[in-house]
Amino acid sequence: MSEAEQLAQLCARLGAPPSQAAVMAEQLLKRADQLALERGRPREEMLEHLLRLVVKGSAGEVPADFPATQPPDTR
Repeated sequence: MSEAEQLAQLCARLGAPPSQAAVMAEQLLKRADQLALERGRPREEMLEHLLRLVVKGSAGEVPADFPATQPPDTR
């Protein structure tokens, strides 16, 4: 089983529909590669970081190191 398939299964277990889970998995892998290049860190470390964010987000938690944001002004 490929890395993308494993991630898709994880996303599906966290509640994503199967078609969306596959897209999410590809996006996680792509972003992990981007972060590894930007930060000069190992890809696996960046993927682990992203997976922690996904798991916490699916549980409705906000990680302490996640920056607060404001909704866009729609006026």
